[in-house]
Amino acid sequence: MQWFAAGDYEIARPVLQRGVAACFLLAFVSAINQFPALLGEHGLLPVPRFLARVSFREAPSLFHWRYSDTMLLTVCWTGSAVAAFLVLGLPQLGPAWVPIRLFLLLWAAYLPVVNVGQTFYSFGWESLLLEAGFVVAFLGSNGVAPPLTIILFVRWLVFRLEFGAGMIKIRGGREWRDLTALFYHHETQPLPNPFSRCVHPLPRWFHRGEVLCNHVAQLGVPFFLFAPQPVASVAAAVIILTQLWLVFTGNFAWLNAITIVLAFAAVDDTAFRVVLGVPGPSPRETTPVWFLAVVLLVTALLLALSSWPLRNLLSRRQLMNASFNRYHLVNAYGAFGTVTRVRFEIIVEGNDDAVPGRDAEWLEYGFRAMPGDPGRMPPQVAPYHLRLDWLMWFLALGARDTRWFEVFLLRLLQGDRRTLRLLRYNPFPTGAPRWIRARLFEYRYTSLAERRATGAWWARTEVGILVPPVAFEGTADNDQS
Repeated sequence: MQWFAAGDYEIARPVLQRGVAACFLLAFVSAINQFPALLGEHGLLPVPRFLARVSFREAPSLFHWRYSDTMLLTVCWTGSAVAAFLVLGLPQLGPAWVPIRLFLLLWAAYLPVVNVGQTFYSFGWESLLLEAGFVVAFLGSNGVAPPLTIILFVRWLVFRLEFGAGMIKIRGGREWRDLTALFYHHETQPLPNPFSRCVHPLPRWFHRGEVLCNHVAQLGVPFFLFAPQPVASVAAAVIILTQLWLVFTGNFAWLNAITIVLAFAAVDDTAFRVVLGVPGPSPRETTPVWFLAVVLLVTALLLALSSWPLRNLLSRRQLMNASFNRYHLVNAYGAFGTVTRVRFEIIVEGNDDAVPGRDAEWLEYGFRAMPGDPGRMPPQVAPYHLRLDWLMWFLALGARDTRWFEVFLLRLLQGDRRTLRLLRYNPFPTGAPRWIRARLFEYRYTSLAERRATGAWWARTEVGILVPPVAFEGTADNDQS
């Protein structure tokens, strides 16, 4: 069965399995910390209300049977424990069926969370994590050689991820075609980090070079993932380096981290030995017939599901971050088809006066990562995912679905502790404000001279009132908000 075994990818396998498991661990911890406040029984978009109008067929989830915050936390704590076990590599020391079952358990535990997560779980990296977890399950354990078909399918996943993102850009805004997108992106991206501020003022020829290198990495290099070695390893190295640049210049949850991990499917053991000097793999046992049969059946299933994303890549109406089935297997990916040139931010403020007058003092709530206080340095939060902060960025761009934000303001007026724990700073620690409002600001990085003079990272100008002052009267729940 030499054709079946990818014996030269023994080192890549633990990188793939442990890296994907680490991303699952992050995802479950994120859900533990944020899901109850955002989507729980008394959340901003409560899951029970969602399940009342959506069938199991539309969104498969064990929560159709019963949802409670306790049940959600039980699922997520279990998923976290299994993911941590796989990160340590202990299940991989046993028979091949052990990591298969545990990775499928991660996939089956996270799928119901995503399928009821609504707009808070509408990001492409959710589907990417589910697909990656399902696929790497069939890499087996240390006792068998990595299956060649699964190694190649992981490369196909990286190809769809990178080439899809490249085509979205070429088919999207003109700024990607005229190489000007990064004149703005480091400033207007969802959650800048400290290094974004350092890169933004660099010369325009540098930013044009960034865009050009991005096009090469996403539109040309992915094809070489299927070339003979060492070309495939070099292609993987280029993708890894470009993803590291994105890690250094932004906060995109675990998207870049998992892409780096998956790219190692194209790095063979020879490349690892040359670069890192690691020893060669130990001999493997004969591949069990049952393992061969399972892997071939799964490969056939994945190939059959690949027709939809393949057609999508070739379509002029290419979909971005689309799932073609309810189980998030073999998806379409892509991001930032257009780049905004101006940054808008929503500032939420509270007031405790009986009737706030023109000179009333309004106190600002602080979010964990989105720009607010102009003097605060943008934090590094990735690969952790702050879902509320990301939705605030979309809201400032004019997102149509504002139901969650209306309930969010209500929760602030109620002084809801779970909601307040999503924030960095609560200006009313001993109670709740009587009034709440939301203002829209235009933000830009301060110039070097302004930075030296004021110490501020941002300069902001008020654009208008998004939500005028409102007060909370009586007791309300989600059905009344």
